[in-house]
Amino acid sequence: MAPDDFAFLARLVHRRAGIVLTESRYALIERRLAPVMRRFGLKDLTQVMRELRPGQEALAGAVTEAMTVNETSFFRDPELFRRLGKDILPSLLANRANEKRLRVWSAACAAGQEAYSLAMMLNNLGLAAEGWTIDLIASDISAEAVARAERGHYSFFEAQRGLSEGDLAVWFRAEAGGYTVAEHIRRMVAFRRFNLLDSYGWLDDLDLVLCRNVLIYFDSGTKLSVLERIADAMAPGGVLVLGEAETARAHSGLYRELPGNDGLYARLKAPAPRLSAAV
Repeated sequence: MAPDDFAFLARLVHRRAGIVLTESRYALIERRLAPVMRRFGLKDLTQVMRELRPGQEALAGAVTEAMTVNETSFFRDPELFRRLGKDILPSLLANRANEKRLRVWSAACAAGQEAYSLAMMLNNLGLAAEGWTIDLIASDISAEAVARAERGHYSFFEAQRGLSEGDLAVWFRAEAGGYTVAEHIRRMVAFRRFNLLDSYGWLDDLDLVLCRNVLIYFDSGTKLSVLERIADAMAPGGVLVLGEAETARAHSGLYRELPGNDGLYARLKAPAPRLSAAV
């Protein structure tokens, strides 16, 4: 790919998804765009760029989706889920005891494994029988990933990553070369396509937000903007979960890092005032 074509592609993907592409990842980029080329009948990257430059929206969307990372598994990082079950969720539920409503968002949910892991954990708590309303929202920039998540069907390999045979027997049914999430668990999750760079106006009063291993693909300005918008959508005292290599320390006026150094942050109840720039 010519340098100016690569620069154009990098700008396009950054503008649409906030993802930073570098030339060191050229081989990965080429591999991920191969299915897009087949889908649109394009023979090589040069032809892809020739079609992209006039602004073909369908192709631009497909290229952007191809650059997103949809690698995940059920109960990914077992220690995190152990802490969620033992400490974080009980604390959040105590805070919401009067309202009996809990709002959870799995941002960048990929094919849905994280969201369904949360659904299984929450279902085990028996909250519905106690009159609780659970709003479990899951979103991803990829329309294909969201469609897969809504179907809730996983190959044998995908289903067994993070799940025991007992889990599969309780929460899934075997069919068509894999496993499908039980209907009552699927009904607990509301999936939708959403770009983290878009307006968060539809989100509010969130108690728990999982946005793991996403910020590492953004530049510093985009990271700060996303963290600010997530904070605006959270309830005071809500908890944000980031990936191990991510941090919200630059937003000390919005978040307080929880003990343990494992990517958990509490939304401050009394955020520090933001100072307006002098005119």
